[in-house]
Amino acid sequence: MHVQEWLDSVPAVAVYALVGLVIGLESLGIPLPGEIILVSAALMSSQHSGINPIVLGACATAGAVIGDSIGYAIGRKGGRPLLAWLANKFPRHFSEGHVATAERSFEKWGMWAVFFGRFVALLRIFAGPLAGVLHMPYWKFLIANVLGGICWAGGTTAVVYYVGMVAEDWLKRFSYVGLAVAVLIGVASMLVVRRKARKAQPAERAAEPVNAGE
Repeated sequence: MHVQEWLDSVPAVAVYALVGLVIGLESLGIPLPGEIILVSAALMSSQHSGINPIVLGACATAGAVIGDSIGYAIGRKGGRPLLAWLANKFPRHFSEGHVATAERSFEKWGMWAVFFGRFVALLRIFAGPLAGVLHMPYWKFLIANVLGGICWAGGTTAVVYYVGMVAEDWLKRFSYVGLAVAVLIGVASMLVVRRKARKAQPAERAAEPVNAGE
């Protein structure tokens, strides 16, 4: 069943809870299609008055911030053994090359890697746990986490909602286009990160990673 058609069959409260839960779990470090679910729900809110876009954006933001914070705590406690465990469980997402690429981003950009990582599919999964593993000061992480969550979740909801309002008739017939665009953006960003990860992997094997500065 089409994602939006499935969302359309459940009550508004369930939609809010589903969006917050999926995005929270994705932010915690579990590979889930949070962006696709958010785009679908925001598109539906533009066509049905029962879904409030402000409440939807708030739930998505809360899920992003809370999920990232839990991921940070888990990463801080689990350390590098946690990354090794995740690599065994999710080799396509937590491979050595992907971790190396994410680490270099954190070392170079610090808290901005957390903020901008929210807009990149793969880094969105890494941000919380990796910031904890690298012992980034929590106050820096929290600021970037909150701002990134608001801009990504709130911004995505607002853009999709207003596009849906302007082109409601067209989107009712071709709503899958909005999902296709979201999927293409997510796949493209993941391919870019993977390409960089493959290039970085040989170099990272020859050098020990450096912890992020306090």
